[in-house]
Amino acid sequence: MPAPDAAEGFRALHHGPEPLVLPNVWDAASARAFAGAGFPALATSSSAVAAVLGYADGEATPADEMFAAVARIARSVDVPVTADVERGYGLAPKEIVRRLLDAGAVGCNLEDSDPAARETVDPRRQAEWLAEVCAEADGRLLVNARVDTYLRGAPDPLAAAVERGRLYAAAGAGCLYPIFAPPEHLAVLAAETGLPVNALCVPGTSPTPAELGALGASRVTFGGSLHARASAGLTALAAELRTG
Repeated sequence: MPAPDAAEGFRALHHGPEPLVLPNVWDAASARAFAGAGFPALATSSSAVAAVLGYADGEATPADEMFAAVARIARSVDVPVTADVERGYGLAPKEIVRRLLDAGAVGCNLEDSDPAARETVDPRRQAEWLAEVCAEADGRLLVNARVDTYLRGAPDPLAAAVERGRLYAAAGAGCLYPIFAPPEHLAVLAAETGLPVNALCVPGTSPTPAELGALGASRVTFGGSLHARASAGLTALAAELRTG
């Protein structure tokens, strides 16, 4: 279980002059690589962890296996780790929080769309659920509330994201993650919701993490792209070895 002030220290990293750049890791080896490079905190990627464990993305990974993977990652490094736990795998808020703390996490991502139905859930119902999670966490976890209005094709995704972001902020979320939001929307979302905003970055593309910070992001993550890049390198190595 993380130290009582671990979440507070992690929360403070979201309010620095530069954006918090969080590499998304998938096992102890990748966590040690990025922590060893000097990153002050790490995030897990649910899709990458699922791939390593042999499952599809979208809550196909059994909860026990996902939380066990988070625990292995957290205990392998000396920096804070926040966990992507999708929609919580059908667990009650109290159980989600208990498992996260037992795994050593200081934060979590929680999505607001149903991966099976591929549509967003009612924003007020989601806010009530997040409020339960935040109440159970009692400051021991930073909840990054993912907003899927851009992902799921809402008619006006910015307006819908602002509405949801305000509700999630009132529920106690500590960060907002409008996945696939255009960079020009980041500052608007931060101003309208009062929350630090998490932007998605793909290495080698523009805007860079620094540019996303200048556009309004307080936190930058990479989803499953780092694992995809590492897997591509491994595939190339396998082909090279096979051909001699």
